[in-house]
Amino acid sequence: MNASIKKPLLCSGCAVLLLQPLLIATAQERQDDDRRHEPKLIEFDAPLAGTVSAPACAPDCGTLAYAVNGRGVIVGWYTDTNIVPHGFLRTPEGQITSFDAPGAGLGYGLDQGTYATSINDRDVIAGQFQDSSNVFHGYVRYPDGAFATFDAPGAGTQAYQGTTGEGLNEAGEAVGYYVDGNNVYHGFLRARDGSFTEFDAPGAGSQAGQGTAAFSLNPEQAITGIYIDGSNVLHGFLRYPDGAFTTIDAPGAGSRANQGTRPEFIDAACVITGFYFDEGGVSHGFLRSADRRCESDFHQDSRKD
Repeated sequence: MNASIKKPLLCSGCAVLLLQPLLIATAQERQDDDRRHEPKLIEFDAPLAGTVSAPACAPDCGTLAYAVNGRGVIVGWYTDTNIVPHGFLRTPEGQITSFDAPGAGLGYGLDQGTYATSINDRDVIAGQFQDSSNVFHGYVRYPDGAFATFDAPGAGTQAYQGTTGEGLNEAGEAVGYYVDGNNVYHGFLRARDGSFTEFDAPGAGSQAGQGTAAFSLNPEQAITGIYIDGSNVLHGFLRYPDGAFTTIDAPGAGSRANQGTRPEFIDAACVITGFYFDEGGVSHGFLRSADRRCESDFHQDSRKD
């Protein structure tokens, strides 16, 4: 062995001693970062919101935040002192803008007014309003404050009939439901150009108060919502981008009238969340994991482009 080649000095405690100040600093930085990012609950009320509950609106009196986008912009609605709903938008800085859709009624009570139910990352808002005859209409509100109002082709025109906007994706496509002249519910997809695709889930009932309602859609037009069958039981559905349906029933969901499963939200991977009513009428949340059928539909659509 070459005597000039020496092994380095090994000291079992040296590395620990050298690293200790660095470890302490790193731990302190983590604690500081955790404090900076500790979740905070911020309460707020729309400036003109009523502050007293009343039988005409309880439990929906005051300010109701309904949706938030990736930038932290919040939308919802509030009831004023006349119990009339108005839409609102709250910026991350806390500035609140109130708005009413063109044609919205302003009569006393919850049967008229404007509701905001969805917002995308471009600050486009979707929702519905009731006119002075208590008929529902859908709308899209753009970041500059302009509105596009719409009615599904088959929507009824009597009180408590009409079109309800619910969900919105990043492309500005909207879903919801409409009530026809016989008070039956039907789902719809509204494209950005204003064209409609109407649909009914297999198994949906055809009597008054029954039918299909869409609540949420993802970027690839996969849609979730509910259908009410001929026995008035709720079932969830997933409508794939190709138009095929699958039914969603939570294992513990009740099977009597007004019980069952209600999905509320779907993401890009077709992960679905919502809740169900059990046999005792108690609500429970559920999570349905990613659906690979959605992914295959996406790739098939991509190859066609």
